[in-house]
Amino acid sequence: MHRRSFLKNTGLAAATVAAAGSSALALPELKKKNKIPQWKGFNLLDFFSPSPTGGRRGTTEEHLKWISDWGFDFVRLPMAYPHYLKFDRSRNIKPEEVYQIDEQAVDRIDALVDLAHKHNLHVSLNLHRAPGYCVNAGFYEPYNLWTDQAALDAFTFHWNMWAKRYKNVSSKKISFDLVNEPSMRADMNDQHSKRSSVPGEAYRRVAIAASEAIRKENKKHLIIADGNDTGSSVIPEIADLDIAQSCRGYNPGIISHYKAPWAMKDPDNLPEPKWPGQVGNQYLSREMLEKFYKPWIELVEKGVGVHCGECGCWNKTPHPVFLAWFGDVLDILSSNGIGFALWEFSGDFGVLNSKRADVAYEDWYGQKLDRKLLELMQKA
Repeated sequence: MHRRSFLKNTGLAAATVAAAGSSALALPELKKKNKIPQWKGFNLLDFFSPSPTGGRRGTTEEHLKWISDWGFDFVRLPMAYPHYLKFDRSRNIKPEEVYQIDEQAVDRIDALVDLAHKHNLHVSLNLHRAPGYCVNAGFYEPYNLWTDQAALDAFTFHWNMWAKRYKNVSSKKISFDLVNEPSMRADMNDQHSKRSSVPGEAYRRVAIAASEAIRKENKKHLIIADGNDTGSSVIPEIADLDIAQSCRGYNPGIISHYKAPWAMKDPDNLPEPKWPGQVGNQYLSREMLEKFYKPWIELVEKGVGVHCGECGCWNKTPHPVFLAWFGDVLDILSSNGIGFALWEFSGDFGVLNSKRADVAYEDWYGQKLDRKLLELMQKA
């Protein structure tokens, strides 16, 4: 712009403000952009089980092509660390066996990562089961990640291994999600043991140790930490670190996990979910979601990257209720620049093969596609 034009335009702007009075200065505040990309996609559960023969392996290159062709750019791989170890599985694992890497198993994970990259998908590697902690039971942990140095040493060993394997891969293509849905339990191996928040100083200690192990290999590696209280709460104790944080899209549980036996007490005697509407002793509405996500939005505004690493709804919630609720969840996230990943791609929570009783599925190359869910996610 020429100097004369600049002076003319700024003069007009000043005259406009003077004519309008001081109220013209009350311009809408621009939202701070999320520090990390607004990735959108799915969780792939190929390595979710502690057993190499268990879980839901079966993601193919065709699946990854569909994800990309549908307009998504992100997959999260929740991994159980025993999945890629060598040890005697007829008994409980010993602390020293946590270091016994099965290279063939790791190669299978690498192969899926490579295929995802081939289809321009960002891959987030996540320890769903880390040495000394998992939100789920089903495997004996010989120590506690939040309290025991031996567990933390093993944890950093695993993350250094993964960081080294992807040392020369851009953060645009790979990220490292430290541990899934942290919490404290009196008995780490008891699914029903009472949960509480991980003490902030303990979370900070673990996050710093892991980030140092990762960035020892590449200072630009992108690191993500799941929110406290099983992913629901911001972690203020690490907000000053160069670590993004991951929230969840499961609130309220009466919608997302309706009748889920692993998540609900007395699942067969729950009030029918509605959205919006009165359910039991609470009124469910968009306002409650806005309140829930406010701390996460404020975290974005403070310059901390935020992503929703898991979201979705089990297949017993009535489909219209699920879509109405999920539309509000995705709208709140997306309008604040926060990306998301559905749990899961194919399965009970998925866009494919969710086995809902009230959906007219579309045949998609032999798979059962929930077209309404797909289109809702595409619009977000």
